[in-house]
Amino acid sequence: MLDDRKLAILRAIVTDYVSMQEPVGSRALVERHHLDVSPATVRNDMAVLEEEGYIMQPHTSAGRIPTDKGYRLFVDRLGTVKPLTTAERRAIETFMAGAVDIDDVVRRTVRLLAQITRQVAIVQYPVLSSATIRHIEIVELSAGRGLVIVVNSSGKVDQRSVELGDAPAEVVADLRQRLNAALVGLAPAQAVERADALVDELPGAVRGVGAAVVSAVLELVTTDPSTRVVVGGVPNLTRFSDQYETTVRPVLEALEEQVVLLRLLGEVSGTGDVTVRIGHENPYAPLRATSVVASGYGTTTDIWANLGVVGPTRMDYPSTMAAVRAVARYVGRFLAEG
Repeated sequence: MLDDRKLAILRAIVTDYVSMQEPVGSRALVERHHLDVSPATVRNDMAVLEEEGYIMQPHTSAGRIPTDKGYRLFVDRLGTVKPLTTAERRAIETFMAGAVDIDDVVRRTVRLLAQITRQVAIVQYPVLSSATIRHIEIVELSAGRGLVIVVNSSGKVDQRSVELGDAPAEVVADLRQRLNAALVGLAPAQAVERADALVDELPGAVRGVGAAVVSAVLELVTTDPSTRVVVGGVPNLTRFSDQYETTVRPVLEALEEQVVLLRLLGEVSGTGDVTVRIGHENPYAPLRATSVVASGYGTTTDIWANLGVVGPTRMDYPSTMAAVRAVARYVGRFLAEG
């Protein structure tokens, strides 16, 4: 175990390296952090930290930089995540206040996270287990083709094209009325149970096109939104052009794979908790030079999905963790109240 002085020196090295982006020397530490010891004592402590694997010397005669192990100890010893200021909380509320539906909430969330943290933000679509069907619409687009639109109780709108054949307008209108009467107010699982009987109940003139439309409705309401991930803040990677091969390129490649992004967000133990994976702790090997800070969002009893940021291991962990937690909490409250 490291004593308090060595922990203080490690914290100072992490803080300086993140802000200055340069290896940190003993004399600079003493001067900037007013350490009540000599540079020689700091050098001895740095040697111990290096021997224990918490810091390393990138090249001869240079200062020291943190290792993944050093960042991990730094994060673990933060104690509690610092709260956001009143101004920062108000900015989050103002930014999110105008959201009109789930898609808008997700888009605003990913933009907000990217702006606050200056990292690449990743937001998983929420699964609202309590959402029910609010309205079904069938719009005729052209001869024989139409568009099925499903709106759920959370305001989420999904649509899918469908073949209407030569069904006249009055048949389509009748089908629309029957679908709304039978399915509005039902959860997806209930709609699936009702579907087969609904098709059998349709009159012969409506049954042919009805089966196709019901199938489209079921595809829309049973599609798992949790497999969808939205990304924002990719231009923030330009700040790390000096790490293109180790960080930027692997991140850019990973952003093209939804499965990889879902693995990066990983499992979060509960809403309000912040999970930090540093460097080699990441499950995706090409991103071992990055860190992921993630949190679940939802209610206290139900995690709907995860959100977070990915960036170089050289990130401002206290501020990033605070921002991720605050945004997750606010989005959870916003959806619960909506």
